[in-house]
Amino acid sequence: MLVCVRWYAACPLSFRHLEEMMQERGNIVDHSTVHRWSLKIPLVLALIFRRRKCPVGMSWRLDETYIKVAGQWKYLYRAINLLGQPEKITIDKSAANTTAIKSVNVDVCLNIELRQSKYRNNIDEQDHRAVKQVTNPMMGFKSFWSAQKLIAGIETMHMIKLGQLHCPGGQVMSAAKPVLQSGILIFNEQSGFV
Repeated sequence: MLVCVRWYAACPLSFRHLEEMMQERGNIVDHSTVHRWSLKIPLVLALIFRRRKCPVGMSWRLDETYIKVAGQWKYLYRAINLLGQPEKITIDKSAANTTAIKSVNVDVCLNIELRQSKYRNNIDEQDHRAVKQVTNPMMGFKSFWSAQKLIAGIETMHMIKLGQLHCPGGQVMSAAKPVLQSGILIFNEQSGFV
């Protein structure tokens, strides 16, 4: 199960591709079963891995991109380099984002510094590629619920690829390395995966 979900979240593959790949390895798995797994497991993994996320600072870079949900293009807002409440938020020249951040400052009595720059936010624009590369073969999502679950898994695999998770002994976790030992998922309630 974990191998299928990991491949689905880390690589641009469809459920039918995974069904064929598993059959070639002698495991008969239906594509609808892989779909069910991919809606349940990634959110759990994202919650567990979030506890191991490396601290990265109090500055957010906020940007939006599009995803297809139920046949319509919808905004997907993503924040990069986030940890706790931000001191600074860098956005592009989006009027909607500017208004939202200013209203949060007023409503919650915060003093978040707003920086607007078309080119300072290029890191976000490049980071959208990871989500787009994996979601394009999916041909969109059926609902916001499924989009939330699957994107959580995609983001988790992307964090692993970027080396943003703490591992025992200071090792860097690889998205290509399975989280299995002798066919059993190793999980410790206090520290997460080991």
